[in-house]
Amino acid sequence: MIIAIDAGNSRIKWGIHDGSAWGAGGDLPTEDAGRLDGIAERWPSAVDVVACCVAGRPVEAAIEATAAASGRRLHWVRSGASSAHGVRNAYERPERLGSDRWAAMIGARAKTSGACLVVCAGTATTVDWLDAAGDFRGGLILPGLRLMCAALAKNTAQLPDAEGEYRDEPRNTTDAIISGCLHAQAGAIERMFARASAEEDVFCLVTGGAAYRIAPCLGIPFRLEERLVLDGLLRCVS
Repeated sequence: MIIAIDAGNSRIKWGIHDGSAWGAGGDLPTEDAGRLDGIAERWPSAVDVVACCVAGRPVEAAIEATAAASGRRLHWVRSGASSAHGVRNAYERPERLGSDRWAAMIGARAKTSGACLVVCAGTATTVDWLDAAGDFRGGLILPGLRLMCAALAKNTAQLPDAEGEYRDEPRNTTDAIISGCLHAQAGAIERMFARASAEEDVFCLVTGGAAYRIAPCLGIPFRLEERLVLDGLLRCVS
């Protein structure tokens, strides 16, 4: 049994794996990292923790304190390694690759031996190309869907910060905003897919909080993966 924690910029996600399948899990706002110790009281005792964090040292410290308070061993997954678990890190400075992106690619490699595009749709949207040999070929980072919509509301005088619906032919401002931002997200993913598919057969795996909104707009083969980062973390200690 293992507890996996993915600490992102907006939310901390966690799940408990019993060796066969994921069981209990949950999340909380990253700004509430100090509450993690209270949540951990309900976790199974004497179970190790594996974690990645892109939210900064204070959040890492909160996770470390939670593990220490309960006597659990904590394993950090970092992206400095040149290769691990069938994935080769070809970032110009391997340690600068986000540990969540690294874990997601390791999780993806466990699910397919072919080339894939790994899309993590959170505060930022990342689009990473993993070729059939397991080499990370490169990736994109762009503002996530909610951040993109919020930027319009914050930096324009008359565009609202309101929830709209995706429409093929938007005829009101809120629908126009969300439809435009979804087109931008899908377009970036599809352009990277076109680059990869020019060389090899490739499949797209999509995860993250905004995945359910972005994925239906894609005109490429894809599969939603709810716990791709946690899957990668699990593989790192298996």
